[in-house]
Amino acid sequence: MAMLVTASAMAQVGFVGNNKPVFDEIPPTNTGLNHIYVLYNSEGVSMTYTASTDRTVTWMGYGEQGGGAAEEITNVTHAGRVTTLQQVIPDHGYIIYEGTDPTYVWVTDYSKGYLQLNGLSAQNEDGDCGTVTLSVDGSGNDLVYYTILGVRRELNRQMVLEYKTLEWSDEDQEWQEVTEEEVQETFKSTIAVPAPYHDTTFTLRGDRFLDFWGESISKTSDTYYTKAVDVRAVVVQEERDHQNEKKSEGGNTLGGSAPVHIVFTGKPTDAVVHKEWQMSRDSEFSDIELRLNQDEVDEVFEESGLTYWRFVGSNDDGTCEAYSDVYTVNVGVSELYCPNVFSPGSTKDTNDVWMVSYKSIVDFECWIFNRWGQQVAHLTHPSQGWDGRYKGKLVSAGVYYYVIKARGSDGKPYNLSGDINIIRYKSNPHTSGFDGGGNDGGNEDGGENKGEIDD
Repeated sequence: MAMLVTASAMAQVGFVGNNKPVFDEIPPTNTGLNHIYVLYNSEGVSMTYTASTDRTVTWMGYGEQGGGAAEEITNVTHAGRVTTLQQVIPDHGYIIYEGTDPTYVWVTDYSKGYLQLNGLSAQNEDGDCGTVTLSVDGSGNDLVYYTILGVRRELNRQMVLEYKTLEWSDEDQEWQEVTEEEVQETFKSTIAVPAPYHDTTFTLRGDRFLDFWGESISKTSDTYYTKAVDVRAVVVQEERDHQNEKKSEGGNTLGGSAPVHIVFTGKPTDAVVHKEWQMSRDSEFSDIELRLNQDEVDEVFEESGLTYWRFVGSNDDGTCEAYSDVYTVNVGVSELYCPNVFSPGSTKDTNDVWMVSYKSIVDFECWIFNRWGQQVAHLTHPSQGWDGRYKGKLVSAGVYYYVIKARGSDGKPYNLSGDINIIRYKSNPHTSGFDGGGNDGGNEDGGENKGEIDD
């Protein structure tokens, strides 16, 4: 035999004759109640009130009409400060006055709504890719109580539905298996949950009252084979650090200066069977120009323009389909600018390399000659520069000439030529004065430089 004694100020409410502990619920303050007591079974259970003073104790009882319709309970016994209701009235509210001080409680008989779980099954409704419907074979009437104002409320059973699914991790850029738990407040014969992205079983267990009494029950479904799909994408653009290249097209789009190297990787969930990367010239994908049936696309963009990319996945029969975010690739038109002055060997890291300024140049070749037409440098990429040296020695100040043949991402040809002026701002002991023509800047015999380049 168990007895619960609960203090309200110095007064105490108790139960005698119950064979399991009483579940004591502290309700929300807006109910007006001090306690809700849940008895495993109210049969043969008496309720007591132990007063904290010698004032008169009066018992009132109420039902769904609320405390305003409470009526006095007269069949209580008094023994000193203890008054006893020999048989508690279940699913009933009580107002116990000690003098004029009230204590408000509600008593629920759990046996009237005892939870039964006999079986659990899961299925998809036709045409619904996002929801799984669980059928619960069992019973469990609502555990109802009424506030002092007569407002109907239900006790939360806190049954737990557990199953596995996949969840996208932004940190790891992968789908990860997770366990989902959903709390069911009341017993329902059907439960709708988001469709999992992973084959799983469903387990329903509880409730918190049976947990409290050590009688928790659970039922597990057969394996549910998922048909729901989702996709994500990981898109990585190769970064270049060429100081003379203009890269950005502005905003948060991919692309910039061609050639642009991007790896698109689709990340589908388990049920995805059909998958493809799609490319379109319009953001609504009304006209899809390219379909690639693969998870990964390694693409080098050498043509200027705006394209849109997305990853699409569907299940085996095509009834469920998912789309990734749309990725915008904006490859810029070409630009090529050639400076005509630099000063190698004068001030370190300041204007000591001649190089073009460019954007979206996909083919490039540059030749540099001295004044006698001998080649002193040959560049094969626009990011390359000439440091003013020939065979390891700085050439003399003066005029040199470049010839450039290049092509832009927009198909624009560049056939450029011009002069390069090398100037010296101050004497530098490391400057040899070599002009690329065999002259070291001060021929010993005072002879004329003949423009020959020594190999």
